[in-house]
Amino acid sequence: MKKIILALCILPTQLFAAQDCFTTNTVPEGKLTLQQVIELGLCRNPETTSAYLSLESARFNKNAGYAQYLPNVSASGSANLPYRNKEWSDWSYGASISASYLIFDFGKRLSDVNQLIATWRATGFDYSESVQNYVYSIIGAYYALLNADADVFTANSLKTVAQTAKDTADKKFKAGAVAKADVLKADTTLASRILDLERAKNNREIAKGTLLSKLSFSANQNIEIADMPAEFGTESENKNIDELIALAEEKRPDLLRAAANKDAAWHRRNSAFLSNLPSISASGSLSWNNTPSEVYNSGQDNISGSIGIRASMPIFAGFANVYNVRSAQANYERAIEQERATKDAAVLDVFTAYQNYKTAQTVLKQTETLLASAKETENVTAGMYKVGKATMLDWQTALADLADAHKQNNAAKYDLFTKRAALALSIGDIKEGLIVEGEEDE
Repeated sequence: MKKIILALCILPTQLFAAQDCFTTNTVPEGKLTLQQVIELGLCRNPETTSAYLSLESARFNKNAGYAQYLPNVSASGSANLPYRNKEWSDWSYGASISASYLIFDFGKRLSDVNQLIATWRATGFDYSESVQNYVYSIIGAYYALLNADADVFTANSLKTVAQTAKDTADKKFKAGAVAKADVLKADTTLASRILDLERAKNNREIAKGTLLSKLSFSANQNIEIADMPAEFGTESENKNIDELIALAEEKRPDLLRAAANKDAAWHRRNSAFLSNLPSISASGSLSWNNTPSEVYNSGQDNISGSIGIRASMPIFAGFANVYNVRSAQANYERAIEQERATKDAAVLDVFTAYQNYKTAQTVLKQTETLLASAKETENVTAGMYKVGKATMLDWQTALADLADAHKQNNAAKYDLFTKRAALALSIGDIKEGLIVEGEEDE
C-alpha cells in the first residue's frame, strides 16, 4: 500500500518549492507540463485531502487498538464535608489508584487489533484510489485543453485558406473568368470558417475553465500547458492483456481494498466468536483516607489495598452473542463475494481499456492518413481552380473535407493519450500513463 501511495503522491516539487501551492490564488506562470499540473492539483484538491484525513483517522484507531495490551490504570480523589444534626463536621479526604490487566482472552484482542489493521489498510487503498481517480480526471481535462488548443489552431489555419479562396475568386470574377456564384460560395465558406474559429475559441475557454476548476483556481484565470510528444502512446509500448490483468491483481486499489475488507471481516468474525469465551484479568488497588476522629470508624484503614485475579465468561445474554457470531459470519461471506465481484469487474475493466487503447491507436493512424490525403486533395484542387480545371464547389468540398480531417486527427491524438491513461488507471498504476520517452530513468 505504501508503494502505491508514494508512487502517486511523492512527485518532484521543484516547480512549487518557492511557494505554498495550497494557499496561492494565482496559477504559476510559464508552460506547465502534465506532471507539474498534477502536482499542483494534488496539493490543492480537497477530495484527496479528505481521503487522506480518513486514512489518518483509521491509523489512529488502529493505534488505539494496541491499548488492550497495556494495563488500565485509573486514579480518583475525594473531599467530603459531612452535615449531621444541623451541624457541619470536619472535612474528610480520600484518594485511590487502581490498575487492571487482561492476561488471557483466547486471542480476542489480537483479532480486534488485526481487524483495525485491515481496516486501516483498506482505507489506505481507498485513499490511493481517490488519488488515482483525481489524477485521471486531471489528465482528461489536460488533454481536452490541448485538443481545444489544436482545434483553434486548425480553425485559424482553415480560415486563412478560406480567405485565400475568396481572394482568388474575387480576382477571377473581376477578370471575368468565373461567375458571381463562385464569389458567393467563397464568402459563405469564409463566414463558416470564421464561425468555426469562434466556436473553437469558446470550447477552448470552457476546457481551460474546467482544468482550472479541477485545480481549485478561479476559471477566469489563464493557464499555459505544454503539448505531448508525437511518439507518446505508440504500439511499441503495448503489453499482453494477460500481463496487464496480472498487474491489476497486484496494484489495483479496489482489489487490494476488497481483500483488506475481507481480512477485516474475518477478524471481526473471530472476535465475535471469541467474545463468548472466558477472559482472565489481574487487578490491584491502593487507597488512602483521612477521616476526622469523631466520625464512626475514624482512624481505621487509613491505607488499604488489594490484588486479585478475575475470570469472567458470558453465560446468557438473550441469544445476542449467538446472533452476533452469525451476523459476523454472514458479513465475512459477503466480503468474500464482494472481493470476487470486484475482481470480475476489474478484469472486464482492464480488457475494455486495453481494447479501447488499441482501437485508439488504429483510429489515430487512419486519421493521419485521412489528413494527409485531405491536405493533398485541397492543394491539388486549389491549383486546378486557379488554372480553370476545377470549380469553386470542388474547392469548397476539399476545404470541408480538410476541416473534418483536421478535427478527427486532433480528437484521435488526444483521445489516444486519454485512453492510455485509462488503461494505466485500469491496472491501478496511473503513473504509468504519465511516463514519456526520456523520463523513464529519472
